[in-house]
Amino acid sequence: MGKKVAMVSLGCAKNQVDAEQMLCLLHEAGYEITTEVEYCDVAIVNTCGFIESAKSEAITEILELGLLKNEGKIGKILVSGCLSQRYKEELLEELPEVDGILGCGSYGDIVSAVDRVLEGDKPTYMGDINGELEEMGRVLTTPDYYAYLKIAEGCDNHCAFCVIPSLRGKYRSRKFEDLIDEAKMLAEDGIKELIVIAQDTSRYGIDLYGKRRLSELLRELCKIEGFHWIRVHYLYPDEMDEELIETIAQEEKICSYLDIPIQHCNDEILRHMNRRGNKEYLEELIPHLREKIPGLVLRTSLIAGLPGEGEEEFEELCAFLRKHRLERVGCFAFSPEEGTVAAKMDYPDSEVAQRRAEIVAELQSRIMDDYNESMIGKTVEVLVEGYDRLAECQFGRTYADSPEIDGMVFFTGSYKARPGSFVMVEIEDTMDGNLIGTMVEEDEA
Repeated sequence: MGKKVAMVSLGCAKNQVDAEQMLCLLHEAGYEITTEVEYCDVAIVNTCGFIESAKSEAITEILELGLLKNEGKIGKILVSGCLSQRYKEELLEELPEVDGILGCGSYGDIVSAVDRVLEGDKPTYMGDINGELEEMGRVLTTPDYYAYLKIAEGCDNHCAFCVIPSLRGKYRSRKFEDLIDEAKMLAEDGIKELIVIAQDTSRYGIDLYGKRRLSELLRELCKIEGFHWIRVHYLYPDEMDEELIETIAQEEKICSYLDIPIQHCNDEILRHMNRRGNKEYLEELIPHLREKIPGLVLRTSLIAGLPGEGEEEFEELCAFLRKHRLERVGCFAFSPEEGTVAAKMDYPDSEVAQRRAEIVAELQSRIMDDYNESMIGKTVEVLVEGYDRLAECQFGRTYADSPEIDGMVFFTGSYKARPGSFVMVEIEDTMDGNLIGTMVEEDEA
């Protein structure tokens, strides 16, 4: 039996895919993969270092593992990902519990890194973050009915508030045929919901093929038998051309759910943040998408307290939300990240930014409640995810709900549907942002 390795992956789904690839390399090298951190020989923390809260979460996780290490319940601790890439010296100097560092350009070196920490070395691997992408297998860590398909790495947008390009490198698309091959393997493994991700999925193909190929990729993915839902995340608004919109509207497998981060709507703030497009463009895009794509649910991310945001600009943002009533909104308080252009600008203090983020959250909760109320009386398709023993009911998600981000549907029925199956549920009530209903189909879809 090989040495035991456990992985704790923090942050976004893109990070999760990186973790899954590292686990695959370790498995192939003979290491035993365990989900139990205690009594493993090496605990790997795959970190996020995007904003202050993510950094704090990662450091807290490392310190907690350090306590287990001091108690003899963990052998070694290896830290990988964005925090390692951004603060390698600080991690090694200030956190003596850390036995090794792996940057974002070195995921392929994970086996060597684990080998060396077990030998007593304290390795640091910091490969080229702009290097050619290496195709690797994965050990899936999602439930066995959905998986992420990461179609590109890095980012070329260079938003003034964002450190991603300095951590992940330039935008690099994976080859079209490699993506199709991986998707086919996922379908063969029983994946029903495929979630297409990248820092900016809408730019897919520009670097490799000289043109956007996301629409073509989605159409090919829809041809693969086995997928029931295909969900697309992180579409940069100004890259959404008519071909892509038509593809999403026409392909039945593609969920009418789009994640389009806009960050703000004020023209001056967008310009200072190096965001392409403006409020007029957004004002035209949103109703156009709703007209073209029936039943569309829109998700976006916003930042409150950006440089240049006074009370007038903040009220403009709130008015924008009240007008367009986006169904899903995540709002973060501005975090001035060292090394970014925005950190050198004048911005509201953290308390003001946090208060504004809370105001947006309250406003959005009312919009979401209205959306949920509009679902009462409708019969919707639900992807079953499990059984809640405390509530004595099953739960799942509609096409309008991305996993671990949005709400749930809790429902009762004449039998327990298996996780990963699709059933029809009549919505009868709402509760705390979730839908409540009764299964009306006797046979699983």
